[in-house]
Amino acid sequence: MRIALAGAGAFGIRHLDGLANIDGVTVTAIVSRRLEQAEEVARKYGAGHASTDLDEVLARDDVDAVILCTPTQLHARQAIAAMRAGKHVQVEIPVADSWPDAQQVDRVQQETGLVCMAGHTRRFNPSHQWIHRRIAAGGLSIQQMDVQTYFFRRTNMNALGQPRSWTDNLLWHHAAHTVDLFQYQTGEDVQIAHAVQGPIHPELGIAMDMSIQLRTPGARVCTLSLSFNNDGPLGTFFRYICDNGTYIARYDELVDGKNNPIDVSKVDVSMNGIELQDREFFAAIREKREPNASVRQILPAMQTLDRLERSLATA
Repeated sequence: MRIALAGAGAFGIRHLDGLANIDGVTVTAIVSRRLEQAEEVARKYGAGHASTDLDEVLARDDVDAVILCTPTQLHARQAIAAMRAGKHVQVEIPVADSWPDAQQVDRVQQETGLVCMAGHTRRFNPSHQWIHRRIAAGGLSIQQMDVQTYFFRRTNMNALGQPRSWTDNLLWHHAAHTVDLFQYQTGEDVQIAHAVQGPIHPELGIAMDMSIQLRTPGARVCTLSLSFNNDGPLGTFFRYICDNGTYIARYDELVDGKNNPIDVSKVDVSMNGIELQDREFFAAIREKREPNASVRQILPAMQTLDRLERSLATA
């Protein structure tokens, strides 16, 4: 499997580190906004080609699939271009930043029959897999998910502390993880969706604080708090309040409600959620099947985000 990676920033590097652990995968091209960055990353990870032009890379015959770690605003257009060029594509979260664009990505996937997968990493983290398997086996039923997504981003910097060329978004990027995970874990669509947000940042042009409430037809509830103003413990923390226990997931760590650790090291072949996500992408291509987190599967989350955006516009 010959892979091009577009977007050599913080998350692109995480994918490259994960790909290094997967047999039968070769990174043949790196695309970045700055050629010197693309060349540096290509040298480090052994890719033979570096470019600033994604369309040029999509035309290459030594590329079978593409992983897009580019700015959110480019995801839909680039995913569609990749499939039109005959390449399988994995798009980092979110697939799009609007409901119509997400639907268009899905339509092109159906037309081409290629694998188009979204980077919904929470489906693959061993901690959340552990919960999902117990729900599927009938041992757990979620009553509420209480989630905190907290960062300190008062300037336009990425996870490596480097300047960003684009602006992040609490709703379409960070809330997308939890909205999809809630629907995935409950097996239900969202019936009620409300959101409120704080003031718009005068320079970044985005809300820095947001609160979201969701409910399914089965009366399962999700409460999500998001902030770019939080100067404290950073990251996303999930509390699963279930009929048969409470569990707290911090990325790949899982504890019960009394803070007793749960061993999730044997849940999958790796503890790296990004690597597991990439493994699913390549397995789906090889096996000619729909992957977990396909664009079709995550459309309900995108539709919910659209409803939340509209509720913010009328608040």
